[in-house]
Amino acid sequence: MMGGGVPDSGGSGRSRRGRRRKTQPMAEINVTPMVDVMLVLLIIFMVAAPMMTAGVPVELPETAAGALPDEEEEPLAITLTADGRVMIQTTEVNPQELIARLRAIAAERRGDKVFLRADGAIPYARVAEVMGALNAAGFRNIGLVTETGGPRFDGQGG
Repeated sequence: MMGGGVPDSGGSGRSRRGRRRKTQPMAEINVTPMVDVMLVLLIIFMVAAPMMTAGVPVELPETAAGALPDEEEEPLAITLTADGRVMIQTTEVNPQELIARLRAIAAERRGDKVFLRADGAIPYARVAEVMGALNAAGFRNIGLVTETGGPRFDGQGG
């Protein structure tokens, strides 16, 4: 009768693993722990990044204008609050010192882009005064920050 069973392993019956020497170093790198750590760091930074933007809370008016494209230098932010305070970034500034402070800032910056954030309750004359101060200080590229979704005046939105 012919053998239809298990083929002969060719020797002592020991597997190939058994012949491996115990002193041979492992040549494979286990990257799973590194990937786990990187994913945890990514999630932490994705959650923490929006919290790092500091600003003064104001109720911005709504317009149909789109967002401006991003620049390489962070634009200066001037804020007019509902109670009439003027802020450069998050620092309150006396209105009489505004032009001098802006000139000092303009001397240190490469670009002249500035974002003007004014509460919707602020009179237009006050916004125009601050825009004039920005222009006098050397800032010619002024963007008015608004919320989207406001009236479009073309009959399609509202």
